[in-house]
Amino acid sequence: MAPTRRNFLDIAALAATCGPARGDAILPAVARAATQDAANGYVAKSGDGGFAREATRLPPGAAVAYHDPADVAAMPDFRFALDAGKPRVATGGWVKEVSARQFPIGKGIAVVHGLLDPGAARELHWHATAAEWAIVLDGRCQTVVIDPSGASEINNFERGDIWYFAKGHGHAIQTIGDKPCNILLAFDDGSFSPDTGAFSITDWIDLAPKDLLAQEFALPNEAFDAFPRGETFIQAGPVLAPENALEAPWPRESTHRFRLGGDARAARDFDGGAFRLASSEEFPASKTMSGATMVLARGALHKLHWHPNANEMIYFLRGKGQVALFGSGGRGKVAQCGPGDVAYVPRGFGHAIRNIGDEELEMVQVWDSGRFEEIKFDQLVRLSPSYLLANNFKGVPPDVITRLKRG
Repeated sequence: MAPTRRNFLDIAALAATCGPARGDAILPAVARAATQDAANGYVAKSGDGGFAREATRLPPGAAVAYHDPADVAAMPDFRFALDAGKPRVATGGWVKEVSARQFPIGKGIAVVHGLLDPGAARELHWHATAAEWAIVLDGRCQTVVIDPSGASEINNFERGDIWYFAKGHGHAIQTIGDKPCNILLAFDDGSFSPDTGAFSITDWIDLAPKDLLAQEFALPNEAFDAFPRGETFIQAGPVLAPENALEAPWPRESTHRFRLGGDARAARDFDGGAFRLASSEEFPASKTMSGATMVLARGALHKLHWHPNANEMIYFLRGKGQVALFGSGGRGKVAQCGPGDVAYVPRGFGHAIRNIGDEELEMVQVWDSGRFEEIKFDQLVRLSPSYLLANNFKGVPPDVITRLKRG
């Protein structure tokens, strides 16, 4: 039987039910069947249809478009097991990372998961190529950030708080209290890595000639013999008691901190889901990135949609989820994700997320644009004329199209 668009959607649904292995096996069969279907219609030759304003009609071609696998690249893997990777361990904690080097589809966003021990500090540093967005998953910490004007801000963070540091702005992170601080960080450059994209204060001191440093800080050369020989990265140290943690925040409209869980502006809940969003509208400092948390109830669906202006990275915190990704050229793929996994959705690709586990599905979402934009598939259907839908979905009964438009 030649495939129709309905056949493909049925197959995609079957793939979603059977999981990634079954779905990937079925999709090539669609391409093979489409090849046979293409032979049933008019096959055009060079020059058919006329030229310029002398265009003419042609006999009908195939009922559905054929996408030649030779012309359309396969849908790449879009799930990566971030927390199954090897951590980079320092004296005061560790990080795990995923960038386009390990995860080729992730060209727009890189992600780092880090744990800072009590008393530890991620030393003063900056990123020449990427802005940094972060959310505190657990524990408490303090950040210091310095901007080009010479102004600095000191903020204290708790679980659910987020920060944003612009590209090139100096900053540091230090744990507060006797509990480790668990952090997820995202960067608006898919090639970013802490190894190559961050320049640290200890590296600079180690690389600079002692006589230059002596002149810079009005100290004798030998004063710099005691400094670390290389980058300390995350340095262990004495515990910073909460009562000793300074705080010097900027006004809310310019601060680098946003309380995602506690700010009413962030709430955008929907049926079956709790959604907390911080774009540049809610969090003005976050000019090049947006971020959110989402919790889906058992069996709930974050419905088919796409983002016209941004790539998306999803980090799974809890539960068992299924992500369906759809692209041009007849491509579709389904993957299952659990705690510690990330899924990457390229800009403009249709996708949906479903909770297929026995508990709530919790995730962090990040986009590489300060402006959050989303178009929902059901909106596309509801807002289109019925006669257009009848044309697009030829053979579908009118009552089905009516029900589609009702949502």
